[in-house]
Amino acid sequence: MEIVQIIITVLLLFLLAIPFGNLIYKIISGKKWIADPVFDRVDGVVYKISGIKSDEDMSWKKYMVSLLLMNGIMCVLLLLVLMFQSYLPLNPNHSGNMSLHLAFNTAASFITNTNLQDYSGEGISYFAQLFLTAFMFIAPATGLAASAAFLRGITATSSVTGEKNGLGNFYTDIVRFTTRLLLPLSIFTSIVISALGVPQTFASNQVITTIEGTKQIVALGPVASLEAIKNLASNGGGFFGANSAHPFENPNAITNLINIISLGLISTAFVYAFGKLTKNKNQARVLFTVLAAMLIISIGVTYMAELGGNHSVASAGLVNQSGNMEGKEARFGVGESSLFAAATTAYQVGAVNSSHDSLTPIGGMMAMWNMILQTVFGGKGTGFLYVLMYAILTVFICGLMVGRTPEYLGKKIEGKEIKMVAIGILAHPLFVLVPLGVAAIVSSGYGSMSNPSYHGLSQMIYQYISSSANNGSGFEGIADNTPFWNISTGVVMLLGRYVPVAALLCAAGSLAQKKTIPETTATLRTDKPMFGLTLLFIIIVIGALSFFPALVLGPIAEQLSL
Repeated sequence: MEIVQIIITVLLLFLLAIPFGNLIYKIISGKKWIADPVFDRVDGVVYKISGIKSDEDMSWKKYMVSLLLMNGIMCVLLLLVLMFQSYLPLNPNHSGNMSLHLAFNTAASFITNTNLQDYSGEGISYFAQLFLTAFMFIAPATGLAASAAFLRGITATSSVTGEKNGLGNFYTDIVRFTTRLLLPLSIFTSIVISALGVPQTFASNQVITTIEGTKQIVALGPVASLEAIKNLASNGGGFFGANSAHPFENPNAITNLINIISLGLISTAFVYAFGKLTKNKNQARVLFTVLAAMLIISIGVTYMAELGGNHSVASAGLVNQSGNMEGKEARFGVGESSLFAAATTAYQVGAVNSSHDSLTPIGGMMAMWNMILQTVFGGKGTGFLYVLMYAILTVFICGLMVGRTPEYLGKKIEGKEIKMVAIGILAHPLFVLVPLGVAAIVSSGYGSMSNPSYHGLSQMIYQYISSSANNGSGFEGIADNTPFWNISTGVVMLLGRYVPVAALLCAAGSLAQKKTIPETTATLRTDKPMFGLTLLFIIIVIGALSFFPALVLGPIAEQLSL
C-alpha cells in the first residue's frame, strides 16, 4: 500500500508539471496568456509605486547588482525586525529579541531561500512570522529570476524585450514570478489546507486543560499562509519547531500529499518550460528522464533503508519491526516519511515530516546525496541552473573527446563559460568541506554534537551541506544555536547562494552575445538518450569525487559499524 501511495504521488507531481511548465514558459518569454489583463494591472501598480522601468533590458552585471542590492537591503531589514521584535506590533505572546548572531543566521537563511532555523518556530512574534513569510516570496522569486535570465542567455531568445544581448529585467522578473505563480498558488493552497485543519489566526496561544487535568499551552498563529509558500517555493522554514511533523502544519494524509506535491511542482515544471523555450521538447525529455531517474532511485533507496528497521531495536530482540519508526509520525509511517525526506532534499526545500537525525545511516546519506548533487530537480530556479551547468560541462568533456569545439543549444562553449561553470561546481564542496574541517578541530564546533561517533560527524556534514545547498533541513541532534554555528552556517548560506548564481549569470551574459550556430551532422546531439546517460554519469562522478571521503567518515562508517 505504501508503494502505491508513493507511485501515485510521484505521478501526480509529474503530470501537474505540464500545465505549470507552460505557465512558467509564458512568464519567462513574455508570451500572453488568459489571465494577463488582470495580472498586468497588478504589475503596473507595483511598477508605478516602486519606480521600476519594466521595459529596461539588463546586462548580466546590472542584473546581478540589482539582485544583490535588493536581497542585501531586505536582509538588513529582517535582521533589525528580529533583533527588536519585542518592541514591534503583533506580539501577543511577548516573544523576546533575538541575539545578533541568531538574527544574522536567520536573516541570511531566509534571504537565501534556505530557511535553516536555529530557533524554535513558536519563539518569534506574529509580526516577525509575517515578515518571514514575505521573504518566502522574495527569495524563491530571486532564484527563479536568475534562472530565467540564464535561459534567455543560452537560448535564441536573448531577452523579453527583444533587445540584443540582454538577460531581461531582474525587477520585472521577480514581480512576474510573484504575481503570476507564487502568490496565486500559495493563496489557493493556504485556503485548501486551512479547510483541512491547518490554523490561520492572529489569536494568542491558548491554555487548555488536558484529560489528565494538567495545563498545556497550544501555540496558534497564521500557520496556513506560511505553510503554503513554505513548501511551494523551496523555503522549508516551519511555523513550529517540529515543522511538517507538527499536527497543526500537517494534520493528515491529504495535507501530506499536498505538501509533497508542493515541494517539487515548480522545479519539475521548469524542465517542461525549458523544452518550450528551446523549441525542442526532446532536450527537455532527456533532462527530465535523467532527473526523474535520480529522484526515483533516491526515494527507493531511502524507503528500503528505512523499511529495513532499526539495528539497535533488532539487536534487542524486537525483530518484528514495521520499519524504522524512530523519529517518525505514526500517521505517515515509513513510506510517506521516506518519500518526504527524499523529496524535500531533492527539491532543496528543507521541510521535514520526520526527524532526519533518526534516519538510518543509508537513509540519512541519501538525503545528503540529494543536497550534494543539487540537480535532482533541485531548488526553485537555482536547481535548474545546476542542471544546465552540468549539461554544459558534459558537452565540453564530450567535445574534448572527439576534438571539436563544444556547442550547446547552438552556442559555442569556450574558455570563459567553462571557467564560470567550474566556479559553480567547485563552490559547493569548498563551502562545505573547509568549514567542516574547522568545525572538526575547534571545541565550539565538535562540542555541539550530541553523538561523538560517526553519527556526530554526519550531523556536522549534514549541517554544512544543507547550508551551502540552501536546503535548510538538519540533523537536529546538533546544538546549533551558538555563535560558532550561527555565524559559520550564515556565511556558508550566503556564499552558497550568490557565488554560483553570479558565475552562471556571467556565463549567460557571454552566451547571449554569441550567434546561434546552425546544427550540422558533426554537432553533438544533446537531445538523445546517449547524452542523457553521459550527463547522469558525470553528475554522479563529480558528486562522488567531491564528497565521498566525508561520506565514508560519516554515514558509511556508521552503517559498517552496525
